[in-house]
Amino acid sequence: MTGQKSTDLPTDIPAAPATGPAPSAPAAGRPERATGADQAARTGQPAGADHLAGTGRPRRVHFLGIGGSGLSPLAQIHLAGGGQASGSDQEDSPRVAMLRALGVPVRVGPAADAAALAAELRGAEVVVASSALRDDHPEVLAARALGIPVRRRSDWLPELTAAYRLVAVAGSHGKTTTAAMLTLVLRAAGLDPTAVIGAEVAQLGGSALAGSGDVFVLEADEYGGAFAGLDPEIAVITNVEWEHPDLFPDEASVQAVFTDFAARVRPGGRLVVCGDHPGIGAVLDRLDRRRPTADVPGQDLPGQNTPGRDVPGQDRPGQPGAAAAPARRIDYGFAAGRTWRAVDYAPRPGGGSRSTVLRAGQPVGELSLALPGPHVALNALAALATAVELGVSPGTALAALATYAGAARRFDTVGRVTTPGGATVEIVDDYAHHPTEIRATLRAARDRAAGRPVWAVSQPHTFSRLAALLDDFATAFGDADRVYVTDIYAARETDDLGLHAADLAAKIDQPADTAYVGWPDLTDRLVADLDAAAARGVRGVLLLTLGAGTITTVGPRLVDQIAHGAGTRLSGDNGTDTQDATGPTS
Repeated sequence: MTGQKSTDLPTDIPAAPATGPAPSAPAAGRPERATGADQAARTGQPAGADHLAGTGRPRRVHFLGIGGSGLSPLAQIHLAGGGQASGSDQEDSPRVAMLRALGVPVRVGPAADAAALAAELRGAEVVVASSALRDDHPEVLAARALGIPVRRRSDWLPELTAAYRLVAVAGSHGKTTTAAMLTLVLRAAGLDPTAVIGAEVAQLGGSALAGSGDVFVLEADEYGGAFAGLDPEIAVITNVEWEHPDLFPDEASVQAVFTDFAARVRPGGRLVVCGDHPGIGAVLDRLDRRRPTADVPGQDLPGQNTPGRDVPGQDRPGQPGAAAAPARRIDYGFAAGRTWRAVDYAPRPGGGSRSTVLRAGQPVGELSLALPGPHVALNALAALATAVELGVSPGTALAALATYAGAARRFDTVGRVTTPGGATVEIVDDYAHHPTEIRATLRAARDRAAGRPVWAVSQPHTFSRLAALLDDFATAFGDADRVYVTDIYAARETDDLGLHAADLAAKIDQPADTAYVGWPDLTDRLVADLDAAAARGVRGVLLLTLGAGTITTVGPRLVDQIAHGAGTRLSGDNGTDTQDATGPTS
């Protein structure tokens, strides 16, 4: 996703003076959060605060699939709020070890017998089950037999967030980075937020942050209707595009669920959207058609810069037709007329970018980022606009954004290693598994490469996605100098479409240097080609591994193989289903 060309403006504009965050009161109809001692925000370790008092939330919760990326952070936050957590998972993992270190009992593998399972579940007030578990799963059935309510993650999230000022960050792409940036800014401003993010963020101590403030930042995923029951004070939508074709048959069906999400913003809340993205415009049009109008002064809407225009009045969720203050819309982007606009975007030598930020046409400061790419600048604009709505000064937000170092698997540097032939390869791992994400990541890589050749190693993620978007994938690699396509990561699917990764490799015209390489041979082929490049005088390569599956293991293996000079074929089925690889994508 690239930005439109901006008009020239001076770059030596001072940041706005920092001010403290504005105080806020709980919205009507929400229980006020109990206050208590500060919590250990980084680790989720409970510190004596009881945030369950008066909320009606269960105190003891048992999580099925507790080691997964979806439930592990929820267990940490429940624990940090004064609750008791327990759970089970299919296998040991770093997340399971971390939870055990916090005192959470976790069983790994199947229960010894029915009596042991019943004893484990007894005492839980509710069981929260991973979306990967079917209704006929033995542990789900056992909980119901004991009369314990079973909730899915999507059912539990509204209950978990109800007493907070919820900021739900959604979008087909970019929500992880946006949510992480926003959380970092709010923490720097002293708001001490609680957050659940879809990737590990080293600066935040993980993917869950349990704060003592009243703001909850949630990465809100559309997959499986995970965001359907949320009731945010602020909803952020970064973009809307056809994704997850296994669930959504076309782009219109994706737009429909995002329209439903936007309609659930609390009365008087805010809807922060990227005005440059056509899918956002379609969602807003749908929202306009379904609602009565109410005059709200002073709004900038995509394509409409006249204050005081009519915008849709929004009903309180569950109260169709009720008179309620509509959500105020705030747009951001590169194009003229946005409420928040980035101009003079320019890559920085060695990575990152700089741009000037305008608010309502007036300069507020420089946006300086350590990570490259216009798409990252847009995510930062979303975080900035949202933080200001929560009372943070632009200057404070811009200063915090300049320190953002990234999230796991989002343009994540794996390492640098020099081949025996003298070629230094920098390896970057990225979650990009959709054509738009691949284009954005390769554009950023081209900025970072500084003249070095860019090699892309792509693992298509699911047969349904590749089949639905094959032509779009075929044109997504133009910013690479060489492309390797390896075997499809099947995840939750079976191969019943007659599609092969080689079909994608054959359709890619640019770059011409494109090849299919089978999974077991991948690292050996990369090492051989790097040696051959060094023999031709190439002294530096930027190599990216792209995908949401096991491709993330290739970078570390490649570093090890080059460093130790021993060939190691990749073993195992690269399409094995794992919870982390099949869950929400960002």
